Amino acid sequence: MTLKRNLFLAGVILAASAGLGRAEEMAATAINDMTIRSGPGTQYPAVGVATRGSQTILDGCVAGSKWCRVDVNGMRGWVYAQYLEVDQGGSPVVVEEHQQDLGVPVVTYESTASVAQTDVAQAEPAPGDELLGPVGSVDTIEPPANVTTYIETNPGQTIDLGGDVVVGAQVPASVTFQEVPDYQYRYARINNRPVLVDPGTRRIVYVYN
Repeated sequence: MTLKRNLFLAGVILAASAGLGRAEEMAATAINDMTIRSGPGTQYPAVGVATRGSQTILDGCVAGSKWCRVDVNGMRGWVYAQYLEVDQGGSPVVVEEHQQDLGVPVVTYESTASVAQTDVAQAEPAPGDELLGPVGSVDTIEPPANVTTYIETNPGQTIDLGGDVVVGAQVPASVTFQEVPDYQYRYARINNRPVLVDPGTRRIVYVYN
């Protein structure tokens, strides 16, 4: 039995550092392909992938944490501070290393009741980007033992792509999948991680740890 994969968005409370009632927004640039999550931690579901060079609006960062909240083309969520760059006097600086110098607002996060979300706005990759694309809703699967055994004995070559390898990410058309005998999904090794892919949608449906 498969269950529809839902993305859960937790509630957020923002508070600016200088006693303001709302965080001041800052312009920032993604210096790497980054997964955007529904909360400040890898335990929260991915809501999309922003490609390198994406322009973002930075709301602020959690004090003493590497997590910041951003808006990328209408997709809101949390990313690593080391993946964000801000202009400081004409020179680009990494947010993680210069939060205080930049005056990045401090925000807090409070988890509330989870709300199922199946239609999340996505940030689209730039034309020609050979990257993992936006994360979409897919059916969760649990591959049978014979499929796992086949993949272990036929590892294949790894394909290096920018971005995180997550369930729901779309694999570029340039990637060729390997057929698995008597199985509806295909196999690929991306960034040295074995994954199963729906050949119709080209979305990752399972990632082997």
